[in-house]
Formats: sequence, C-alpha cells, structure tokens
Amino acid sequence: MKGIIFDLDGVIIHTDHFHYLAWKKMCDQFRLSFDKELNNQLRGVSRSESLEIILNYNQAKFSEEQKTLMTHIKNDFYKEFLSNLSDDDLDDDVKKVLYELKSRAYKLAIGSSSRNAKFILKNIGLYDIFDTISDGTNIEKSKPDPEVFIKAAQGLGLKNESCIVVEDAIAGLEAAKTCGMTTIGYGDAKDSELSDYKLEKFSDLINLIGSI
Repeated sequence: MKGIIFDLDGVIIHTDHFHYLAWKKMCDQFRLSFDKELNNQLRGVSRSESLEIILNYNQAKFSEEQKTLMTHIKNDFYKEFLSNLSDDDLDDDVKKVLYELKSRAYKLAIGSSSRNAKFILKNIGLYDIFDTISDGTNIEKSKPDPEVFIKAAQGLGLKNESCIVVEDAIAGLEAAKTCGMTTIGYGDAKDSELSDYKLEKFSDLINLIGSI
C-alpha cells in the first residue's frame, strides 16, 4: 500500500456537531423538523442530497431556487461555527500520526464530500501535509459513489488497489469498497462489515498500516 486517503469530518477533525447545529438552525428558520437521528443519515452525503433527505423526512416541497437558498444558508451557518476553528482544536495524535506516515513515504490524501475541506484544513494547519485533496469542489457525485476516492487516487498518481481509505461513515466505506480500495473503519464505522480493518484509536494507525 502506497497511499492513504482520509475522510475529513469525524476522522481528521471532528466538525460533525457544527454540521448538526447549522442544519438545525436552517431547519428552524424554515420550520422543518430536524434532530440528531436524522442528522446521522447525512453523514458522508453532499449538502444538496442532505437537504433532499431532510425535505423527504418532512414531506416538504420547495422550488429549486428555494433549495439553493437553503443550502447556502446552511453553509453560511456552518462557516460561522467554523470561523474560530484552529490548530488548537486538532488532536495532537492526529498531527503526529500524519507526519510519521509522511516520513515513511506514504502519499496522503483527503477524500471528502465537503466543499469546505480546504478551508478547514487551512484553519487547522494541515493543508500542506496532504499531497492531494479531493472534495466537494471537484466531484459531481457524493459518497457512496466512489468518485471522490477515485479522483484522490488519481491525484496521488496511484492505482485504486494501492490505496487505503480511513472512514467513519458507512457511505464512505461503501464508496471505497466499490472502487477496490482497502478500508479502515473508524469511529461509528469501525464495526461495519465493510471495514477490512478496525481502528480503535487514531494513534494506532501507524502500527495498523504497517501490518497491512
């Protein structure tokens, strides 16, 4: 294995709660029901598809123009919550592990459906450590479609089968398996049958990668 592709939210940095707060604030504005159980269905899913899930749950219909406005409002709320994010919010183990993997000549990539991936990485001081960033700005289909990981592998100059994906969402594991990549389940996804390997703590990643 030569390349490691990381999901961002929930793996490198935990901003999931900000997504929940932003969606909740937007839904309250439009008098839509939204709770943490519904929020879990949005993990690894693009902003527009997340909105469709919310609207279907509420059996609500809006015009395409209104939907665009709603996703913009959600993103503005999300960026507002993220504005104070810094490297102080980054777990020390994450930074240490990434630099150690880099020193061992592994190629590193981000594979995230988020359009804010680069903004987040710059805020937490990790933008330059990744060899390529595949995110919501250069894909048309979100996870479980494998496009984001395929483009990450291409950005690394590697074949799919030479890449390992670290994911905390089932949709991400499904996407990685679809394109023939080895999967490491982390967080909520570690016990999934789609995980080739399970990661209990991020600090265990170096030894785990070495054993694959």
